Parts: sequence; C-alpha cells; structure tokens
Amino acid sequence: MAFSRCVLRLLPVFLALAIPGHALAVGGSYVSDGGTARERAQVRAALDVSAFDWNAVRATVRIHVRTGAQSRSTPGQIWLDARLLDRGRYSWGFVQHEYAHQVDFHDLSTSQRSVLLGRLGGKEWWWGKVGLAHRDHGCERFASTLAWAYWPSKDNALRPHSRRDESGALAPAPFRQLLQRMMGRMADFHR
Repeated sequence: MAFSRCVLRLLPVFLALAIPGHALAVGGSYVSDGGTARERAQVRAALDVSAFDWNAVRATVRIHVRTGAQSRSTPGQIWLDARLLDRGRYSWGFVQHEYAHQVDFHDLSTSQRSVLLGRLGGKEWWWGKVGLAHRDHGCERFASTLAWAYWPSKDNALRPHSRRDESGALAPAPFRQLLQRMMGRMADFHR
C-alpha cells in the first residue's frame, strides 16, 4: 500500500521527465531552457498541481532556469532560480506566482487591474514608485493570491498567515469567483 502511494506521488515528476521542454495542457504553453530534467519536472509539477487553467495565458512563455537567477517575470518570459526548484514542492507556489504574472500581462485589462487592486490592496499595480515593498504592488498581490487560491495546500509557501500577507486579502473562493467573472471559463476551478 505504501509503495503504491509513493508511486502515485512521484507519477507527475516521472511524467514530466518524459515530456520534452515544450508543454501544452492545463499546465499552459511554455518552452523551457536551462536547468536539469529534475528542475524542469518541478516546473511542470508546480503548474499541474494548481487548479488554474494556465492555458488562459494567450502566449507561449519562455521559462529560463538558471542557478542564482532572481525569480521574476516579464511579458512572455519567466526566470527561475535552479536552487529554488531543487527544493522540490516548496518551490511550487513561487513557480505559480511567476506564471500568474503572465496571466496579468496577457489577459487582464486596465479596468480589471483597478478592480483587483481595490479588492487585494496595495498602493499601485505596477512597479514604479521607489521605496515600496513587494507586498505594496497589486501585481504581486494578484500573483500570490492566484497561486494560493488555486493551490490552497499546507505545502504552498505562499499560504497567508494573516489578511495583511500578499495572498491574504481575499480568501480563495471569493478570489476564484471574481477571477472567473473577469476571465470566464479560463479561470474555472478544476478540482
């Protein structure tokens, strides 16, 4: 019995290792470069564990895995630190956070961002003002909340501990409902 549970837990990683760098499924459309097969498998597992349909992103995203890279996103590009991915399941919320920025870049309108800023908090949506903390940006609160709302697991490193946390302003169910109203079926909860 324990062996079968172990196999079931490792199945997503084994499948990800067998899939080439380009993926197109609920896990979104992306091309990976850099990193080891295991690190690329962590990216795939992170996206697959989420109930969000990453195909909502209307672009193919290039994911760069580099040792020592600062994890970040620009339209169509994501950089992930290989050392973070080496931490396995701990990294998954951060992978989802960076991919959630792609949802923002490609699928949200200015008026939708304004509504989200009002609901999620923050002082401005984009990084523009010097001196603001990470949590003061609506785009960061959105990415963390999406990662938490669609993978509300005790293993998610972005799990809020208070309403002041980046992902804590709006509980998962109301956030998913709001996003579904904004994006339609692409934001359906798949679990």
